[in-house]
Amino acid sequence: MTAIPDKTQRARGGKTLSGATLAGGAMMTLSGSFSILMGVSGIAQDSLFATSSSYTYWFDLTTWGVIHLIVGVLLVITGVAVLAEKSWGRGAGAAVAAISLITQFMFVPHYPAWSIPMMTLDLLILFALTRFYIETSVGQ
Repeated sequence: MTAIPDKTQRARGGKTLSGATLAGGAMMTLSGSFSILMGVSGIAQDSLFATSSSYTYWFDLTTWGVIHLIVGVLLVITGVAVLAEKSWGRGAGAAVAAISLITQFMFVPHYPAWSIPMMTLDLLILFALTRFYIETSVGQ
């Protein structure tokens, strides 16, 4: 049976990134890029979205576009910080992913086919960034 290492070696300085952290950073940059595209689409008043004035969290479509744009930029910045192994990257990344999860939940009535997969991606990011690796000493 093949053993899969839990850590990936980095080229500079021999530092290591866990597989979950690497995946979390990559998913954050992907989610951030998608949110930026959604934000630009909302600011441009695209006809992609359904609007209703009876929704509790009703904002103008331009406001939703700005919200998605800001959250997307923050996701990309923290995703790059996680991949660069910055000390603040994982904590800030988890916080921004949680904010993204909340905003996607509030955006569900406007475009559910987009929001639900993005919420799933945000949950995977939260799982990857809040997971801790505990080393065990096997055979000692």
